[in-house]
Amino acid sequence: MKQGLSLRVSQHLALTPQLQQSIRLLQLSTLELSQEVGQMLDENPFLELSSDEVPREEFGLAQADAPVARDVLESELASGPAADYATSTSSVAESDNEVMPFSADDGQSWDGDGTVEMAPDDSEWGGDAKPSSNNLNGNEDADASELARSQESLQSHLHRQALALRLSEEDSAALRFLIESLNDDGYLEDTLTELAQGLAGTDEEQLDELVHHFTVALFLLHSLEPVGVGARDLSECLSLQLKALLAQRSAEASSLAPLATVRVALRICTQPMDLLARRDIKRLMQLCAASDAAVREAIALIGHLEPKPGRRFVDVERNIVVPDVLVVKVGKGASARFQVRLNPEVMPRLRVHDIYANALRQHKGGGSDAASYAALQQRLQEARWFIKNIQQRFDTILRVSTAIVERQKSFFTHGELAMRPLVLREIADELGLHESTISRVTTAKYMATPFGTFELKYFFGSGLGTDSGGNASSTAVRALIKQFIAAEDLKKPLSDNQLSEMLKEQGIDCARRTVAKYREGLRIATASLRKDL
Repeated sequence: MKQGLSLRVSQHLALTPQLQQSIRLLQLSTLELSQEVGQMLDENPFLELSSDEVPREEFGLAQADAPVARDVLESELASGPAADYATSTSSVAESDNEVMPFSADDGQSWDGDGTVEMAPDDSEWGGDAKPSSNNLNGNEDADASELARSQESLQSHLHRQALALRLSEEDSAALRFLIESLNDDGYLEDTLTELAQGLAGTDEEQLDELVHHFTVALFLLHSLEPVGVGARDLSECLSLQLKALLAQRSAEASSLAPLATVRVALRICTQPMDLLARRDIKRLMQLCAASDAAVREAIALIGHLEPKPGRRFVDVERNIVVPDVLVVKVGKGASARFQVRLNPEVMPRLRVHDIYANALRQHKGGGSDAASYAALQQRLQEARWFIKNIQQRFDTILRVSTAIVERQKSFFTHGELAMRPLVLREIADELGLHESTISRVTTAKYMATPFGTFELKYFFGSGLGTDSGGNASSTAVRALIKQFIAAEDLKKPLSDNQLSEMLKEQGIDCARRTVAKYREGLRIATASLRKDL
């Protein structure tokens, strides 16, 4: 093999650490950015949050010791609480044939510790005292806001009701076990035999005994509130609620649900659930031996039942969306325009620690301290890079948001029906950025508009052809479909075919399959399920 040297010219993109950090910060959401900033503040001593000091108010502590004019003091004593106190004490003294003189000096002779200074923390007035707590768990340090946010679980609700039942130790333990075996919807997913096998193993005698106790406990569980809890499937859950209606003989219950209707509904629940889901009236009439009107009334009654008894006990995590960009309407009439600005609440105020930076600048990194000096210099440079990349991130978000608002002016004036088609390439070409950069900016970033808060990706959508030769945004088409369905006659709901024809009358070429896709995306049921019985 012959060896040789050759020259070759090529170009390649080298991602420096600064560029990699800039790309990573750009795709982070607001919450992730806050966590990133907190981590960087913990790791880098040269980085700190800038605290803009709030100006002191004129009526604050600085004015607490200001002398009061004598005429003002006399007028306050003559018409204020001190005068009322003097009048009341004088009337009491006269009734007791005693003289109790009152003066301004007596009104200010309060018992205290003798100090005349006003402490900023007001500790003299018991600021360190803990509030009285009446929580049941004995946690005296629990915050009031945490107690307010706490929500009783389904298991706790059932355990509290079980305390009122007089049960043997075995039945009470079996009931507790079944309660803890419920899922979030209140259903018992495993059979009693499966639950018993998990405890008894291969012991047949113990298995039979456990199944017996679980059977008794299941009957007790079905008697607890909410009605339907402990059911093994949807059919049993609905049947339990209907049986509870039958057991109620009050006038209110009979007026809400006639007994004949409840009985027909019970027979419907014993049939396959897919017949009820499809609202197959004819088939249910045959199987239940009931008239058309009775079946329709029974289906309407079933529609008012709760298919998931444990739903109201589920502690749903509520995610609050904090917008990154605010759009505010400025001006009125023809001169009105929309101003785009960043949300100051999500912008971290960072700066380089001046004291540490100056100390490092004055230090001569020589000798044995050269390695430590170089490491600190690297940390200082990282802090400066981080601040610059944070600023660049928000500048890019502002530029992209401004371009979106300019392209979607009709939306901010008339709503989603006026949304126009928009793709990432249009914004990328306008700002001189890459499509991937626009995609990172518009992901998990939100904009507060007069019509609500939306993700930046919401303003992008494909276009559908129109008779005029233009394009209609898919978002506008969805809004139009939603508007058609909202105005439909529930006796004769609009099918996907009819919606497609109505869109064609508006000049929008939209196939039936596309209408079905948009309708499912809006979580709107089919025409047969929307029909009013």
